[in-house]
Formats: sequence, C-alpha cells, structure tokens
Amino acid sequence: MKPAEAIDDIADAPPEPRSALVRAFAVFNANKTSWVGVIVFGAIVAMAALAPLISPYDPIEQDIIARLQPPSAEHWFGTDMFGRDVLSRVIWGSQISLIVSIASIAVALLVGGTIGLVSGYIGGRTDLLIMQAMDVLLSFPSLIMGLIVVAMLGPDLINLIIAIALTAVAPFARIARAPTIVLKERAFVEAGRALGFSHIRIVLVHILPNLLAEVLVMGSLWMATAVRVEASLSFIGLGVRPPTPTWGGMINEGFENILDAPWLSIYPGLAILILVFALNMLGDGLRDATDPKLRGE
Repeated sequence: MKPAEAIDDIADAPPEPRSALVRAFAVFNANKTSWVGVIVFGAIVAMAALAPLISPYDPIEQDIIARLQPPSAEHWFGTDMFGRDVLSRVIWGSQISLIVSIASIAVALLVGGTIGLVSGYIGGRTDLLIMQAMDVLLSFPSLIMGLIVVAMLGPDLINLIIAIALTAVAPFARIARAPTIVLKERAFVEAGRALGFSHIRIVLVHILPNLLAEVLVMGSLWMATAVRVEASLSFIGLGVRPPTPTWGGMINEGFENILDAPWLSIYPGLAILILVFALNMLGDGLRDATDPKLRGE
C-alpha cells in the first residue's frame, strides 16, 4: 500500500468512540443550569469552610444594646433579639446544614445501598422480606420519621444525622436493588460464576461499579431533602441545641418578631432556598449525565 493511500485510509476511518466519562461530561455540560448548581453549592461549601475567617462577628456573642437592629453597613443582615449578628449566624449555620446533609446521606447510601445490593443479589424469600421491611419505612413521610427518631433519642447533632439517614435508607435500598436484579443475570456475571469467583467478588467487582452512578446521583438529590428535614426539625426545636446557629432555628427565633424584624427569618430562609436549589440543579445535571439515552448509548 502506498503512503498516500495509507493516509487516505486513516483519514476515512471512523473516529474512535469517546469514553463514557467524556460523553457523560458532554451531557452534563449541555445543561447550563447544572453549572449554576455546581457554582452555588461550591460557594456555600467554601463559605462554611471559611466561616472562622469571613464571619464578621462571633455568632453567639450577645450585645443587648444592639438588639433588633435592621440591616445596615455595620450589620449587613441586621441583629437578632440578643444583639447577635445575623450574617455571622447564617454563615456559621451553613456548617450544620452541610454536615447533617452530607453525613446523613452518606450513611443512608452505605446502609441502604448495601441492603438493596444484597437483597437483589440473593433474591427469593430473603429479598421479599427485606423489601417488605423497606416498604414499612417508606410508608412514613421523611419529616414524620425524623421527628419520631429525634424525639426518642433527643435533640443532638449525631441523633439528627441518624434520624435523617433512617428516612433515606429505604429509597437507597430500592434504587440499588432494581439494577442488581438485572445485572446478576448478565453474561459477564455468569462468566464470573463459571470461573469460580466468590459471591463477594462478583458483587463488589462486577455489580457494584455498574450501579454506583445511579446511587450517587440519587444521593445528590436526597441531600436537598436532608437539608429541608434538618431545617424543619430545627424549626420545631428538635435540631442542634442553641446557641449553635442553625438556619431552621433562626427562622423559629425570628417568628417572635416577624412583623417588627422580618429579616430574622428572611435571610436564613433564603439560605435554605438557595442551597436546596443548588443541590436540585446539581442532581438534575448528574442524573442527565448518567442517563444512557442522553449519552447516545
């Protein structure tokens, strides 16, 4: 073959298919609202991490003389009934919302994902009993389940994480079980069994990587639910105890002066709205990126 003909053959050859990661990023990048979620969520994470540096005042330091001051150049978000700077409390309150949401969803993902993976792989009566137990958990609304658990264990950061994680275990079990049932019948899993691979190896090496993306996407979406549940529990006094600032607790404190000092509830409410919005936008982008149809597969 002449060099010129070889060059023409190379030029006419079809391009190599892009990797799954590149295709997923292309789909994610096509949804511009996803980047809004990434930027806003990243800004909130940075705010929480840098709270000791960027907070203008101590969030729990009281100044009765400066109580209930409206927003001004000295206090951008005003002060509360104890003279505490609202902006500083909003900044520090982001730590509680992020810690609770990330930790609770991580626990729920680990526990629920494991339950769904094992249940779907074993099948039979075991699968039936486990899923019936998950149906019982799903019958309780997230807020009611969290309310019951926190009321039994007491208002505390760890108990709050446990309560919210318990509300999300069943959905994660469901989302992990469905693809496991399909994957365990695939040819590559059957080949692993024929080669004598152990069940643990088949589950961890061959099945888990193929369903991890779906579970992680659901985790990002459920983080928004965790933020709402944490704020709701804090609002009714079952969150982290005062004087630690929480957005839900700040809204509750502001209700006593909602007519005279509406900024006490408006700013933490906006903070919750922005964080939930960012998480939903980020979750939608990740969901689109993991959808095989949108990736052209």
